[in-house]
Amino acid sequence: MGTLWHGGTIYTLQNPTHTVEALFVENGIISDLGNVSELREQYQKNITSEINLEGSFLYPGFVDSHLHMIGHGEKLIRLDLSNMTSIEEILSHIERRVKTIEKGEWIIAEGWNENNFEKQEIIHRGQLDNISTEHPIMLTRVCRHAIVVNSCALKLAGIDESTENPEGGVIVKDDKGIPTGYLLDQAQELVKSIMPLVSDSYLTKALSHSIDDLLKKGYVGGHTEDLNYYNGFEHTFQTFLNIIDGVKMKFRTNMLVHHEVVDDMHMLGYHFGDVSPFIQLGAMKIFADGSIGGRTALLKEPYSDEPLEKGVAIQSLEDLKELVQKARIYEMPVAIHAIGDLALEYALDAITTYSCKEGLRDRIIHAQVVNEQLIQKLKKLPVVLDIQPRFVASDFPWVIERLGEKRIKYAYAWKTFLKEKIMCAGGSDAPIEPIDPLLGIHAAVTRRSPNEYHHICYHPEEKLTPFEAIQLFTVGSAYAIGEEGFRGKIKKGYLADFTVFDKDLLNISGPDEIIDAKVLMTVIDNTVMYKRNEF
Repeated sequence: MGTLWHGGTIYTLQNPTHTVEALFVENGIISDLGNVSELREQYQKNITSEINLEGSFLYPGFVDSHLHMIGHGEKLIRLDLSNMTSIEEILSHIERRVKTIEKGEWIIAEGWNENNFEKQEIIHRGQLDNISTEHPIMLTRVCRHAIVVNSCALKLAGIDESTENPEGGVIVKDDKGIPTGYLLDQAQELVKSIMPLVSDSYLTKALSHSIDDLLKKGYVGGHTEDLNYYNGFEHTFQTFLNIIDGVKMKFRTNMLVHHEVVDDMHMLGYHFGDVSPFIQLGAMKIFADGSIGGRTALLKEPYSDEPLEKGVAIQSLEDLKELVQKARIYEMPVAIHAIGDLALEYALDAITTYSCKEGLRDRIIHAQVVNEQLIQKLKKLPVVLDIQPRFVASDFPWVIERLGEKRIKYAYAWKTFLKEKIMCAGGSDAPIEPIDPLLGIHAAVTRRSPNEYHHICYHPEEKLTPFEAIQLFTVGSAYAIGEEGFRGKIKKGYLADFTVFDKDLLNISGPDEIIDAKVLMTVIDNTVMYKRNEF
């Protein structure tokens, strides 16, 4: 028995203009498309319900191809620093928080970005010490590749002037050799490893808040990386299984498996692929470098605004190859975080040395800085680029000074990738960026922030069309996990996962109208998981 959907504009995404009047769904699968009266007549004995779209616009269900679901939930329930524009504002909020908790409790906040400050300075441990030396304080940078902590946290972690940099990380010190509290990439783990374990109730709260917000934003699924950060693989994975039960909660979740817990996954009897109708274990996640914001993205040439710095190789080339080889032994593809051009070169070298099993696809996450040689290599490999269009709105214009005019030509080069037939998937990297897919689509189409009207855009030749941008979050996300044959389009035999908006995103009078669209319904497995109150 099935459902007839009609009464609105149904975009199939089979091409930029293709629409149908109606579709018929049985057992969570699209059975047929076409004229509403003909479908009603043909399937009259099987139609048990009808849903009138009331003039709204239905699209294939949006999927975020790269985010951290629990991390997004943490941002919702923790102190969020992402919109604060000065160190003084941040310190004021931290000071108020100190007054509300018991002595010795951790204060954790995230999202600060010195590029948004009038004075682009890094917070110093001394400024945090002035607030409290009795509470460990940890403030995570927006990129999550750096933290600032106070002296209490440094002492608990055993970090002092004699502590050497861990492999793949940097303990920033002043000219006297004393740690400033600023820890980059793997150096963060020195503090995080001594923090109290999170509780089951905390994980449940964070993940539940995250999924609720994702559904409100129109997402039917997400490719998430969480399994190495919350008491280990088993504890975190069980939280996902408990919440996404396929009955009360449906949300299509593909989970990247950090290389540090991939052995745990297999020891517990899990393998790459489907675990339930809504949860999959996906590619093995590897970090090759850090971020441009923290100058830890690995570049072939020094940063233009810091001539002595080329970034951080979180994995050496040989270590990277060994990890890729390990993934192949487990018959897994890899998803390699590579932002800088040298990190991408290392990543491509590693996956070329140890090829992916036929039928699977490796993923390069971010790929923000490339060059012509790397593009030619990418074209020859079965790889998908997980790109985050919103980075354009967040990183420009300061990234121009950091990379220089020569490199910026091949940075954030989304249109170039598509022209070269390199498949791309679209994500937010939440909580690093806002979760809303409309902000990502807007950034891809306009190459600027919504409030930037003083210039046309950054590198207009790299702008995407609305169709191309929406495809990133639909067709692209499906292709990234090898499911383009039954997800990402409105087509016979495809999953009945839909995102319904009040606006026609493919035909708008101005690109800024994109972010004004409202999600009316999010439908997963033909089940309405979210519906806007007034709809």
